[in-house]
Amino acid sequence: MSPTTGTKQTMRSEYELLDSGDGRKLERFGDVVLSRPCDQAFWEKQSPEAWTTAAASFDRERGWQSRGGAELPASWIVTINDITMMLKPTPAGHVGVFPETRMLWDWISDTLSASDEAGSSALNLFAHSGGATLAAARTGCTVCHVDSSKSMVTRARENASLNQLDAAPIRWIVEDVGKFLGREIRRGRSYDAIMLDPPSFGHGTKGEQYRIDRDLASTLEQCRALLTDNPRFVLLTSHTLGVTTVLLESLMSEVLRRGVITSGEMQLTGAGDVRPVDSGVWARWTP
Repeated sequence: MSPTTGTKQTMRSEYELLDSGDGRKLERFGDVVLSRPCDQAFWEKQSPEAWTTAAASFDRERGWQSRGGAELPASWIVTINDITMMLKPTPAGHVGVFPETRMLWDWISDTLSASDEAGSSALNLFAHSGGATLAAARTGCTVCHVDSSKSMVTRARENASLNQLDAAPIRWIVEDVGKFLGREIRRGRSYDAIMLDPPSFGHGTKGEQYRIDRDLASTLEQCRALLTDNPRFVLLTSHTLGVTTVLLESLMSEVLRRGVITSGEMQLTGAGDVRPVDSGVWARWTP
């Protein structure tokens, strides 16, 4: 099932999957081509010659290595599905965006834009570099962005600036998600839409531990308590190995009860002749 409701005719996107195979993926982020590990790509590479264009390759043992005389920039800016973001290579092999979520950004914007009600509010948990936050904010929605990493919240704020959303009504929160949700419930706050991308294993600002297998159900319970009387949606994504659409649907149905639940695979995609790569799952609840 497609996660988006339609195709934007003038969308700008500087990301594409160029090839995959032999446990790796070759991606283009603007003018920068990167080769990184991809356990899902257990097939053979389709276009071996394309891999010579990589500016750098990441290996879990050796880290980033430049290739072919090219130099990996310390940072660069790309626009993906009309959202502009600053990318920076990390020691863990990430760059600051998960492009498999980009079609969900479109669905978030389309769904919130279609609302007849003014002043919608959205909560983005485990919000990383802010793709979903900006997808909601560009519709005029009030957004609360929560992540336990101060550096990542700083990056998200930089991304908001790149999208001319400095003055948008976005609350930037650096805090453990569980503690934040508990406080919001006590304060009687509520949100029309909630997005969350919980990690397999993570840490809060004061060393609190989060495990998706142990804590996701209670996180969803807290989210349910924060929904308005006429909510728009709850969107849950996961990159955790072993988490399936069936599992997410079952959990959301058990916790959120009434409503409609749909789900699907997140994918890295490129040109029509490039094999897509599954990269996590999503499930969403709508009333």
